[in-house]
Amino acid sequence: MGTPEGRKVAPTGERGMSDYVAILGAKGGPAIRPGSSMPTSLLVSMGGRRIVVDCGLGVTRGLVDQGMELKDLSLIFVTHLHSDHYLELGPLLHTAWTAGLKTPVDVYGPPGLETAWAGFLASMQADIDLRIADEGRPDLRPLVRIHPIAEGEVLSDGGLTIRALRTIHPPLVDCFALSFRTAERHVVFSGDTAPLAALETFARGADLLIHEAMLEQALPSLTARVGNGSEKLMTHLLRSHTPAQDAARIATRAGVKRLALCHLIPADDPAYGPEDWSRAIAGHWDGPFFLAADGLRIAV
Repeated sequence: MGTPEGRKVAPTGERGMSDYVAILGAKGGPAIRPGSSMPTSLLVSMGGRRIVVDCGLGVTRGLVDQGMELKDLSLIFVTHLHSDHYLELGPLLHTAWTAGLKTPVDVYGPPGLETAWAGFLASMQADIDLRIADEGRPDLRPLVRIHPIAEGEVLSDGGLTIRALRTIHPPLVDCFALSFRTAERHVVFSGDTAPLAALETFARGADLLIHEAMLEQALPSLTARVGNGSEKLMTHLLRSHTPAQDAARIATRAGVKRLALCHLIPADDPAYGPEDWSRAIAGHWDGPFFLAADGLRIAV
C-alpha cells in the first residue's frame, strides 16, 4: 500500500505550482487544543482560479501562509453548516476587506449561509461603517454575494466546472461533496459524510480524492477528552463520518489516482500517529497516499 506523505509542509519550491490543493486545516471537529492542527479547510488552485473550500477556525492565517493576498479572494465554497466549516467565514471576508479587497467575492454554500453572513454583518456594523467613513473604504456588504447550492453543476467558468453531490451527514441535510474539473485535471473533496457509494461515481478516475476519515479505535478516548458531551457524540461520529478503511475502499472502487485523508478524527491524540492511519487503509488502498497536515500542498 502507499505510505503516508502528509505529515510535512510542502517545500517552498512548490509555491509556483499552478494546479494544487493546499490543506489549510487537517482536523475534524471545531475544538483546538495545544499541539492540535486546525479545523479542515482547503485552497484549491485549478483552471486559473483559487477557491477556498470551507472556512473553519484558522483559514485566514492558512491562506496567508500559502502566500495568498487576501485582497485577491474571489471564490469560496462552504460544504455545510457545522461551525468547523464556516465559523471564520465572516472574519476572513472582513480581514480581506481590511487588506485591500475591493472586488466581488462569490460565496457558495447551503441554504442558511446567508443568515450567518447577515448576522456577522450586524455584529460588525459599527466597525464597517466607521472604516467606510474614516478610511474611505468601499462598502463590504455589496461586495459579498451568497449563492445557495444544490446537487448538480454549481459553476462553470473559464474551463473550470464545479459540481456538488449531497452527502450523508445527519442530522444536517444540506451537506455536499465537491468536484473540481478542468480539461486536464479532476479533484474531488468528500466533505463530511458517512460512507457514500455515490462518491465512487462522482470521483471516478479523479487525479486526487480528498476524503474525510476517522480511526474507530480512537473514538472512545476522543469523546472522553471532549468532556462536555454525552453518548450522543459517539452516536453522531459513527453515523455521520467515514472510517479510514471505508474511505480507502471508496477510492479504490472509484479508480482515483491518489488519495488524501483529511478532516481527521482524531488529529490531535498523541497516542495515534501516521502508522495507525497506514494500518487502517492497508489492504484497501495501494496507491499514493497523503495524510493531511496543516500547510501541506499537493500538486495536481
